[in-house]
Amino acid sequence: MNDYGYSISKALVTDLSPDYKVKTAMNEINAQKRLRSAANEKAEAEKIIHVKAAEADAESKYLSGVGVARQRQAIVNGEFVRLGKRDTSTPQHLTPRPLHKGLRDSIVDFSDGVEGTRPKDVMDLLLLTQYFDMIKEVGSHGAQKTLFLPHGPGSVTELQANLRSGL
Repeated sequence: MNDYGYSISKALVTDLSPDYKVKTAMNEINAQKRLRSAANEKAEAEKIIHVKAAEADAESKYLSGVGVARQRQAIVNGEFVRLGKRDTSTPQHLTPRPLHKGLRDSIVDFSDGVEGTRPKDVMDLLLLTQYFDMIKEVGSHGAQKTLFLPHGPGSVTELQANLRSGL
């Protein structure tokens, strides 16, 4: 335009309209980027859900184990308490009283009361009883999966030895 005496210093373009195929290709590229980003976000969210569920399951099992350990310790030491009649002078309005002696004391009392019985004999009898209770419990549930247990004359003795050695 300089030949005609005009000089263009700036031009304002208000309506840019590329070819239809170019527009379609650019829109497809942007859509694929958004879909890829959405898929990554969804996978990350599912991963977080699985990790949190696993952490919750692990914590639940840990706390269950702690509860079982405390329960067994209370059984052995006789730390159970039964709440008695209402007594308004105590803050809880119930009077605590011992439920029973601990397993340890009961075993010693039993072995002292029966001539020729040692505490180990009483523990063996308790373990045998618990073993048979477990066998009965496993057999009474029809929805159980296959469970292989060594069951023979020496299985309880072997079980005792494994428990004592820490398995």
